[in-house]
Amino acid sequence: MKKINIQISALLLFSVLFLTAFNQFKKNELKAVEVISNNDTITKPSNPYYSNTSTKKLKLSDADWEKVLSPDVYAVSRHADTERPFTGKYWDTDEKGTYYCAACGFKLFRSRAKFSSNCGWPSFFEQANSKSVVYKKDNSLGVERLEALCGRCDGHLGHLFDDGPEPTGKRYCMNSIALDFIPNHKK
Repeated sequence: MKKINIQISALLLFSVLFLTAFNQFKKNELKAVEVISNNDTITKPSNPYYSNTSTKKLKLSDADWEKVLSPDVYAVSRHADTERPFTGKYWDTDEKGTYYCAACGFKLFRSRAKFSSNCGWPSFFEQANSKSVVYKKDNSLGVERLEALCGRCDGHLGHLFDDGPEPTGKRYCMNSIALDFIPNHKK
């Protein structure tokens, strides 16, 4: 009888853990929903702060961001995680269009400034405009680097290096997960 009670308890515990994990997956799945509309904007129903047109600076708590971002976007944009090289969806794409912040929708880069750096992350030689990207010193690896942040929400995008091509000599090395992309319409 004792053995049966242990088995039933284990089964109940497993069921609770499974349902919790499933519910978390469904919750995260809903956060990731995005729609590109006919007017070339992305909407994310679960993220009220997301806008491809607003330039209003966002100052939200970490807890607020965690509620509206998928876990992977949250880890990169709010905690400066880095995706593995050669795994992101934009590292080798050459489609024409515009790149936006995945957390808040702010315009960051145009595809005409994208180049193949063979580093495993999407790289650009200039930002869309002077306010698209802001910078902060980063000594997290024991060497000074320049962290690139979204100009609207201060979300981590990647890093800026001085080894890019002309005309700027800059390489904005970005995490694909921190970017959304809207392709140009074919007319």
